[in-house]
Amino acid sequence: MDDGDVTPPLPEGSGSSVEAGDGQAPTASNTEMELYDLRVVVDRIEGRSVCGMEVGDCFTLERSAHLRLPEGRHFCVYALASVLPFLAAKQRDLAQGDWLAQDSHFSCPDPEERLVMRVERTRRRRMNSADLT
Repeated sequence: MDDGDVTPPLPEGSGSSVEAGDGQAPTASNTEMELYDLRVVVDRIEGRSVCGMEVGDCFTLERSAHLRLPEGRHFCVYALASVLPFLAAKQRDLAQGDWLAQDSHFSCPDPEERLVMRVERTRRRRMNSADLT
């Protein structure tokens, strides 16, 4: 390996806006990205509904981080916590062989309820990462 091909890590606290490895400062053209808006829907409840949710209850995740519930509805915080770690990945295009690209069902951790949620992509949206961070 040629030592000239290795980009050293940025010093901690350097405050530089240049990303390590690409040598380019962020510009409007290289901070553009596309994300999907998502809808998370209660697909089925195989046990008893402990938290009062029903099949069809849902929330949407729009514009990267805007979580919305239908007027007058609720969504169980434990069900939300179980699906939340996967949503950022589901907002992005994934490799065809990636298991997360193929799976869209997630379960609530309550063993009495056995609530299953389905994550649906609803809209593809062009965004600028500089507006989000």
